[in-house]
Amino acid sequence: MKKGLVIAFLAVLLFGCSKPLPSDRQAYVGVWESPEMRLLILADGTVDYKRLKNGGTTSINAPLQEFEGDDFVVGLGFFNTRFEVTQAPHQVNGQWQMVVDGVLLTKKM
Repeated sequence: MKKGLVIAFLAVLLFGCSKPLPSDRQAYVGVWESPEMRLLILADGTVDYKRLKNGGTTSINAPLQEFEGDDFVVGLGFFNTRFEVTQAPHQVNGQWQMVVDGVLLTKKM
């Protein structure tokens, strides 16, 4: 019985923490890429991130917890990561771009 409660609790943590992006943040939704980074942000608040750096890989697949200015926080509870957005989503020559953690990302359609 205890094992079932633990599984149910973990399911609530994983699936209950995601909330849809606010209407004023819909420009963040999409697949953003550069040669070393891929960032998928879904309208339901799910984030999938992968970055190659210094011979290693960092990846996160978790709900978006909140926006802090243009930055956003992804994770579960106290286990979270802040993504620093120095240029919010904007268009350059008809192509969507943003700068996250110092990396210029282009939105793929």
